[in-house]
Amino acid sequence: MRIVRYAVGGLNYYGKLEDGDTRIARLQGDPFDAVRPTGDIDEARDVRILSPLERPRIFGFAYNYASHIDETDREVPEVPVVFMKPSTAVIGPGEAIVYPSDGELVHFEGELVVVIGKEARHVKASEAHEYILGYTCGNDVSDRIMQRKESKFGALLIGKGQDTFAPMGPVIATELDPSRLSLTTRVNGTVMQSASTADLLLAVPDIVSYLSRYVTLLPGDAIMTGTPSGVGPIEPGDEIEVEIEGIGVLRNGVVAETV
Repeated sequence: MRIVRYAVGGLNYYGKLEDGDTRIARLQGDPFDAVRPTGDIDEARDVRILSPLERPRIFGFAYNYASHIDETDREVPEVPVVFMKPSTAVIGPGEAIVYPSDGELVHFEGELVVVIGKEARHVKASEAHEYILGYTCGNDVSDRIMQRKESKFGALLIGKGQDTFAPMGPVIATELDPSRLSLTTRVNGTVMQSASTADLLLAVPDIVSYLSRYVTLLPGDAIMTGTPSGVGPIEPGDEIEVEIEGIGVLRNGVVAETV
């Protein structure tokens, strides 16, 4: 099932894509309670697709691909390196990533995002799938200069959490096996990242298990699972595409901040 959050007629809904993604079967409420069609059908061409999650808590896993560790010249972490992004960082497909007015080096990071479907605490890796609603594409946009300055003192917020720094979408794909999905990131049509989720150091079930050992996960939480090698700079005027097998393409332009 491919679930979208969308706007039509001045209201926002969740829906299920049908008929080759041309029609949307509107859902009652949100998919975290139950998937209940209302009977209403919207034509996909008449709606605006939104971020699949409105105001999620966002957990990010850093250095979770060996290839990215190599390109950053770091050691494999002793424990998983986890950070958070504010919910205000989220934008949806087609929305603009805002390049900060004081930005010097801002990077894209294409990632598989796990969407939690129900409350989870002390979950075994073998049972993690029971707590996952599905998966979407994400872009962990990062201001490297701020990130490095913060990291020197053991902090990480502004470098990762600025407004528009967490594009997600276009759908939540359910019943998807996350163990071996192809991930491709393009900048202005040029492939910059090409990898498989099979290369994750900490696989999706282990990610959910690890986090839930320390933090109660809630329906609608988003977990960015890490980025492979190939990260690089973006500039105003660029278009970034993150494509993941079975999910689709998350596409966002970049604009300069105006203050």
